[in-house]
Amino acid sequence: MDYRDKTVWITGASSGIGLELARQLAARGARLVLSARSEATLSELRDSLPGGAEQHWVEPLDLADPEALLPLGEAILQRVGPVDVLVNNGGVSQRSRFIDTDFSVYRRLMEVNYLGSVALTKVVLPGMISRGRGTIVAVSSVAGLVGSQLRSGYSGSKFAVVGFMDCLRAETAKQGIHCLTVCPGSINTAIAINALTADGSAQQSDDEGNLNGLSAEDCARQMVRAMDKGRDQVVIGRGLSGLAPTIKRLLPSLYNRLSARIEYR
Repeated sequence: MDYRDKTVWITGASSGIGLELARQLAARGARLVLSARSEATLSELRDSLPGGAEQHWVEPLDLADPEALLPLGEAILQRVGPVDVLVNNGGVSQRSRFIDTDFSVYRRLMEVNYLGSVALTKVVLPGMISRGRGTIVAVSSVAGLVGSQLRSGYSGSKFAVVGFMDCLRAETAKQGIHCLTVCPGSINTAIAINALTADGSAQQSDDEGNLNGLSAEDCARQMVRAMDKGRDQVVIGRGLSGLAPTIKRLLPSLYNRLSARIEYR
């Protein structure tokens, strides 16, 4: 894909995969709309990119308030113009057992990981369809393809993303829309540190799987390659986290025995 003069909107752009994706796409000439909660961090990123403030926009938003995203998203479109690529990357993980976890944690996981993506897709898709082209990228997870312990709410929200994208792909296949679902395994980002625990507070510690995972830079590079090739879905990861969906499909009993050991993004 030629990203020159293309507008790419990235959520969760302030750190991790989103930040690395922003760097790589800016290097290829894209105009970026950078979204996350921290305006200061986004502004620092924007100013470090080729083109700086003359080429890229900072648009803070909170995915935890999906209803507010609809009018906010429309206002953003008025400022930045047509969006060619939407990357629904922002999200939050979980590290707690179902029996111990407050129901509010499940609501927040669904709002941030699923409904936030649905809302922003609702904002940009009509324009893409009217122009006969556009790309929607949703970052799900290996945990959106298989389940494991301590992630029941997170996994449920990421399964929802996979299902949503499958439906969207089917509905827009004849309208020039490319829908890519990205399922990372263990990636070395702060996602585990920020993961919600049983009472909704952050875990504030890392996981061994994440520390030993693929770098965010490598993950973003594979995402861009999948976008360039027009892929429908891609699993990104190494070791057991990357192989888990294949093991589950071919050897479900073995997967069920291994699942307590495998850590996913």
